[in-house]
Amino acid sequence: MYSFWDKSSTNLDNVIKTHREEIKNLATKGAAVLGGFGMTVLQFVISIIIGGVFITNTKGASDVCHKIAVRLAGSYGAEFSALSVATVRSVVQGVIGVAFIQSILSGIGMGLVGVPATGIWMLAVLILAIVQLPPILVLAPIIAYVFSVESSSVAIMFMVWAILVSASDAFLKPMLMGRGVDIPMLIILLGAIGGMMMSGIVGLFVGAVVMGLGYKLFIAWIDNEPSNVSQDDTVDTEVK
Repeated sequence: MYSFWDKSSTNLDNVIKTHREEIKNLATKGAAVLGGFGMTVLQFVISIIIGGVFITNTKGASDVCHKIAVRLAGSYGAEFSALSVATVRSVVQGVIGVAFIQSILSGIGMGLVGVPATGIWMLAVLILAIVQLPPILVLAPIIAYVFSVESSSVAIMFMVWAILVSASDAFLKPMLMGRGVDIPMLIILLGAIGGMMMSGIVGLFVGAVVMGLGYKLFIAWIDNEPSNVSQDDTVDTEVK
């Protein structure tokens, strides 16, 4: 590492010529990452604009979505339409809401012990919690910093607070996610995580709705008895 850095500082042109392929591959990967991030941000902005347009005429948009759902799913359409709304609200409460609470709680703790750039660390905690990673990944280095600048008692109290904040989703998610939705919380959570991995922030909601509706369709398909099976045939089968 030292030799490479020394050569780069004294003869950068030669280093670039020698490692041309490696630099090219690294630049290509970096451009791909930036492009993917840019598309995610663009998709998020466009979805906010579309959502804003729908919000200006909520009654009409709701009626149209309800009619389309009834047209596609028949008697189940009204239930699926209401389920989609409840699922989106459940994701907002159970994923984004919990992440926001964890970010605020971590900010309170960092503010009390005087951690510099608290706002940036709160944003990092918020992002990690949204992508379903434990906030302790951000809070652990901060705990080490507090131990180096504060007394042992203050540092221990902050460490306990950080651990509680990181583990708070274990009881906050069951309280907030799945309320008013006749779907297991795990189904919604898996849909939100999968959608996040596939489509970014927008996928949080799309994935949860797709998984929720798929689950309800699967249950309806299981519970729906075939019409060509008579009652007598069913009774004979059960007796045998």
